[in-house]
Amino acid sequence: MSFQFALSDFISFRDRKACEAARNIPRSKITEHANPDFNIRIIDSKDEFYFQFALDIVRRLKHSDEANERLVGIFPVGPMPQYDYAVELINRFQISCRNLHCFNMDEYADQDGNTAPETWAGSFKKSMMENFFGRIDEHLRPPAGQIYFPTRENITSYGTMIEDLGGADVCYGGIGWGGHIAFWEPQLGDEFGDDLAAYTKAGPRLVELHPMTIMQNALHSFSGDWSYVPPKAYTIGPAQIVGAKERMFWLDGYLGGGVSWQRFIARLVAHGPVSTYVPGSILQTCGPTTYTLMGGVADDVVVDMG
Repeated sequence: MSFQFALSDFISFRDRKACEAARNIPRSKITEHANPDFNIRIIDSKDEFYFQFALDIVRRLKHSDEANERLVGIFPVGPMPQYDYAVELINRFQISCRNLHCFNMDEYADQDGNTAPETWAGSFKKSMMENFFGRIDEHLRPPAGQIYFPTRENITSYGTMIEDLGGADVCYGGIGWGGHIAFWEPQLGDEFGDDLAAYTKAGPRLVELHPMTIMQNALHSFSGDWSYVPPKAYTIGPAQIVGAKERMFWLDGYLGGGVSWQRFIARLVAHGPVSTYVPGSILQTCGPTTYTLMGGVADDVVVDMG
């Protein structure tokens, strides 16, 4: 029996037909796309997924070391498994990161825009320093002055800092439950409407986190405690993602028990309309972009009330 209902008011993207079309894309068709520069692939093995992610980082570092060339990268933040693999490879093969300029995507802020201090347990800077950079052998680490985080003090110049270095060579990232890239949230579509030209030129800013982001981050970083997730964050904008020479996006969203919260949004981002209300959808319009799905993220979207 058919059951029709309105979407909840907090959901920014409201095209039901587009949602239905995305929902119905089978795994067998998910890697097909009209843009040959938008390469969608599936890696079923969890270990292989994170190893390939780390290997892409490390091969770029190795080239920059051997060629003595600057490497400008935008990196996702947090204690992610790919960084474990990357640290091991960097240290084992003694690959110098001296030429890396690492622009981290985002950092939390309070309701007044004060940047979360590195001493706070949930700080992205704390996580990246302890789980990635701080574990690299000291003589191989990038200089401290080449590791950047968006803050209240530098947010108006964060985009320019990347541009002054020749732009990002690569932008790594993922997709949020509501479709965000970095912390560029879906409700920002209210500001831009259908003006994609202005949207893709928008740079770093302080953003109010979307309810879906609060819940997503509570689940994967704060043991489900949504009261511990700050209300705002400083983040890069679409301009930095579109402006990178290459984009590598990795989707690994699991909540346990083999259930992936990214199955639907992975499809809507890759195959739905390009919309300011689905930030990740702009990846469909960019130059070289690799969009990698971990196994079950690519599985069919099904309703199981079992």
